[in-house]
Amino acid sequence: MKFKTLSVHAGQRLDPQTGALTTPLYQSSTFSYFTAEEGKARFSGQNPGFIYSRFANPTTAELELKLAAMEGADEALVVASGMAAVSAIMYALADSGDEVAFVDPLYGGTDAFLKQTLVRAGITISRYGSDQELLDNISPATRVVLFETVTNPNLKVIDPRKVVAAAKKVGAVTVCDNTFLTPYLLRPLELGVDLVMHSGTKYLGGHGDIIAGVVAGRSELMAKVRTVALKHIGSPIGPQEAYLLQRGVKTLPLRMDAHLHNAGKVAEFLDAHPGVKKVIYPGLASHPGHQVLGEVSRGFGGMVSIELEGGFEACARFLDKLELFTQAVSLGDLESLACHPASTTHAAMSGEARAAAGVSDDLVRLSIGVEDADDLIADLKQALQD
Repeated sequence: MKFKTLSVHAGQRLDPQTGALTTPLYQSSTFSYFTAEEGKARFSGQNPGFIYSRFANPTTAELELKLAAMEGADEALVVASGMAAVSAIMYALADSGDEVAFVDPLYGGTDAFLKQTLVRAGITISRYGSDQELLDNISPATRVVLFETVTNPNLKVIDPRKVVAAAKKVGAVTVCDNTFLTPYLLRPLELGVDLVMHSGTKYLGGHGDIIAGVVAGRSELMAKVRTVALKHIGSPIGPQEAYLLQRGVKTLPLRMDAHLHNAGKVAEFLDAHPGVKKVIYPGLASHPGHQVLGEVSRGFGGMVSIELEGGFEACARFLDKLELFTQAVSLGDLESLACHPASTTHAAMSGEARAAAGVSDDLVRLSIGVEDADDLIADLKQALQD
């Protein structure tokens, strides 16, 4: 099936009791197993029935089948947040004495987790400034490589093919955070990436009403991640959130087409505006990653970043004048959002680390929503007026 069909039909089965078309919300923490013998079989793994919603829930299970099909993966796992996904992956795949590499920049929360929390487990963290640097210099001790296809928030493009080639040199597992592009635009597993993850809060959910994380990949790796996430860390998604996320992914292709259209229009307007120092959008031919992303992805995403002369003060004046854009640190919602990453999403990083990652005080991140592009442009135009 094509992607739009998968997003609607994959993993969805008519409810056997009622024939309900929409997957029911199973708001139950525990499930009976009727006989002691059946309970023994379920806990031993001989019978895959449901036991306890921390381990599995019928609403969640159907969502995971849908997401696996959309990613082209053996299995998918949904957890409580994007950070829960990152944590489970790292604790499942890296041991004390191992090395975890990442290509800069990462989302600020992920960066802080690696450098401030994962290191406490005796794991070495190595930073690489580009995919080429990783390919040329990857350490033989590396066991896991983490990267974002389009980085947050400066929209640098990381070539998944180079990351995969680098990891193969040393036998490392590759983990791609594909939140900004979604499987509708890019399926990293098809390029040889081992695991793909998302903050499901963003484009997959799409409505700004849930917190969720997603991991997908090969069964042997997913078994490790699932055990750590659900049994050891205990970070399952709730059935209500799973129900809403399943609703959201059904319209993902429709929403992403609207995001892409609007982001292209907004980027072109901003690129021609004299009050904008720099426009960063992979869809512009001037973007250094334009060709690479065009080769591996069917679109350039719905995020646009700009730089304004004058640091935080100039950015604050611009942000405070916006009317349609809401100041908020999330992204991927139907509504257009705007933020100043250096003082919000990446504030936990040191000034030196922000500078190395290209997160300057001049940078504003725009999440372009599905409103009419002309209205968004008019709002940006008035906010840029002195």
